[in-house]
Amino acid sequence: MPWSSLFQPIERLTAEAGLEDWYARLLAHSGGTPQPFELALVGGLQAATPGLAFLAGYQAALRVLWPAAPWTAGSLCVTENRSTRPADMNTRIDGLHIVGRKDFVTAAECADWLLVAVREEGEGQAPRLALGVVRQGAPGVRIEPLPALPLMPDIGHARLHLDQAQGERLAGDGWDDYVKPFRTLEDAHVLAAVAAWLFGVGRESAWPESLQLRLQALLAGCAEVARQAPNAATTHLLLAGLFAQQQALADELDAAFAAGPTHWAALWQRDEGLLRIAEAARSKRLEKARQIVAGS
Repeated sequence: MPWSSLFQPIERLTAEAGLEDWYARLLAHSGGTPQPFELALVGGLQAATPGLAFLAGYQAALRVLWPAAPWTAGSLCVTENRSTRPADMNTRIDGLHIVGRKDFVTAAECADWLLVAVREEGEGQAPRLALGVVRQGAPGVRIEPLPALPLMPDIGHARLHLDQAQGERLAGDGWDDYVKPFRTLEDAHVLAAVAAWLFGVGRESAWPESLQLRLQALLAGCAEVARQAPNAATTHLLLAGLFAQQQALADELDAAFAAGPTHWAALWQRDEGLLRIAEAARSKRLEKARQIVAGS
């Protein structure tokens, strides 16, 4: 892990030319084929906004989930009718063709490939998920852009429509091997990217050294948790500790932003809620992890 990048001059990457261009420039600045955690770290440091930092962490998590992924940007498509439960999904795969709809595709405007959670069980069987891959722009694949959200408005979302779209089925179980672990991978890598963004802003704004040092420690913890098995109970316990560490800095961060350039403060005030997006799900995983560890 090239930790020296934390202390080098920061070149902020903006996204005026679109997210696809931004991600391509980030890869170029990261040496072309960075390791996932390095992608999250460098992406967070160089991101012009918290939303772009989120995008770097999200893409890093996808690369851990599917190491053979193309180096273009991608997205994981799970949600249907505000649910991620397999029993609530209607999207299905039959042979090499996928039919259905996904309602919340992150960064759809730059996603070249789409990982799609699909049902594949036979009639009368319990719901069973597989993971299919389709390419944006292929026959039967249509992206419907959705209005920008108040949180991270620079990262678009869309609805995915699949009409006999030809895809590839990835090996393994769609839920246990992909959808379930991704939640933890995303949490760890997005937290790292946002912490790196905060550290970079702190360097540029001359925040108190004690605050910068604790952000460094948070990044070191993220690096260790990112190496752990995402489905392990101990990983969820460690990850919860990292989020608690970040939340403990809230008052100092607010004070530091208030004392510095107003544009950084406005961006943080708008987007700081991104670290609370999956708070309820993390709490459930933490409680389950406690029970598992207590019973071992």
